[in-house]
Amino acid sequence: MVGRHGAAAEKIQEAELVRDELATALEKAGVRLPSLGLDIPSCTSPVPLALIGLGRCNVETARRLTAAVRLGVEQGKEEG
Repeated sequence: MVGRHGAAAEKIQEAELVRDELATALEKAGVRLPSLGLDIPSCTSPVPLALIGLGRCNVETARRLTAAVRLGVEQGKEEG
């Protein structure tokens, strides 16, 4: 059985992995979110949520992100 601290550590490790996967996927789409990272307060609370903060970006990055999401949605419609 995993203790409370072990479960929290696993949740944080999972969030780190997903953050890295997201960063890689975004980079392949030509998008870099400079503030992408774990939300530290959510990781250190008594019951850690391990939230991923997408952060802030400039207008050009927001446009690239919007285009990447739209492309993904359109491709999903074509496949489905």
